Amino acid sequence: MVSSVCEEREPGLSMVVIGVDAHKRSHTLVAVDGIGRKLAERTVGTTSEDHLKIVEWAGQWPNARFAVEDCRHVTRRLERDLLSAGCAVARVPTHLMAASRRSGRAPGKSDPIDALAVAHAALREPDLAVAQLDGPTREVKLLVDYRHNLVEQRTELINRLRWHLHEIDPNLHVPARGLRRYCVIDELARRLAGRDGLVARIARELLARCRELTMQINALERELRDRVRVLAPTLLEVPGCGVLGAAVILGETAGAQRFRSKDAYARFSGTAPIPVWSGSSSGKVRLNRGGNRTINCALHMIAITQVRGIGPGKDYVDKLLARGKTRKEAIRLLRRRLSDVVFRALLADEHRAAPAKRPTTTESAPLPQAA
Repeated sequence: MVSSVCEEREPGLSMVVIGVDAHKRSHTLVAVDGIGRKLAERTVGTTSEDHLKIVEWAGQWPNARFAVEDCRHVTRRLERDLLSAGCAVARVPTHLMAASRRSGRAPGKSDPIDALAVAHAALREPDLAVAQLDGPTREVKLLVDYRHNLVEQRTELINRLRWHLHEIDPNLHVPARGLRRYCVIDELARRLAGRDGLVARIARELLARCRELTMQINALERELRDRVRVLAPTLLEVPGCGVLGAAVILGETAGAQRFRSKDAYARFSGTAPIPVWSGSSSGKVRLNRGGNRTINCALHMIAITQVRGIGPGKDYVDKLLARGKTRKEAIRLLRRRLSDVVFRALLADEHRAAPAKRPTTTESAPLPQAA
């Protein structure tokens, strides 16, 4: 453990931000005052006992708040332990640290430099999303990510299987997306049963694996449907929002109440446009390619569904097209509007569930109490 403290400090600091550069084996912390001057530095391990030492170390600054780089799998235990101890924790998107590194006086890259960049980014951006204790939405995210991985495996397997089927019989027709259906899989297995040779054997094994993956994917979809209907009934009422889209939004948002406004949520989802004007050319904006692209994709699918006639999106897009907007611009504006609709639905569902909220169980032991 390494620790170094600046010798000169001003008494009565109004605000202290502790930036955290997190890794699997160690966490490096740098404390800065309200104008960004470095106060102290410390490196600790990643166990709950080490996190207790962080809380005790931060106790010398009563108004200190933590800022961690937004890499959830690495920082999840740290965030949980800090929140359980009553500390305020903000999540800093990775791209916000780049400007802090470029403007820093110390060139290069190290854990203390990165932790200092996190703290400076948190000072520069006061409206960052705050971290919350894990709840049911994290379980939804884990299920969504697991299903996504299985779908990718099945797609890769199907592509390989189709080449083997073409080699066995070029006239063997398999419908597009047919290998997701049990009836097509069973019929193809019947036709391959009497074939000899290594290619046919591999094809039969791939087909069996495809059926197994399809069963797992369908089971996960049923589980997600049951969970989402309980957690987000208002979100499901949004026209064009299906169970999988709602599950993606729930898991990636991780609590709408941690955003200060619908505009902050729009920046998080990448639907808020970026201004690109100067002088007399005021009011021009361009596409925001940042933000959470997974939520952005889910909002885009809702927009496309509404444009096809399900919900009010079609009338809105037609009105924009009549004003001279292109189809891409119109759908982009519809996504921005849908971001607000989804944000209000998430808040409504969270407020509805608040009275019945119970303590969240965690997989690992809670933070030990100080002696």
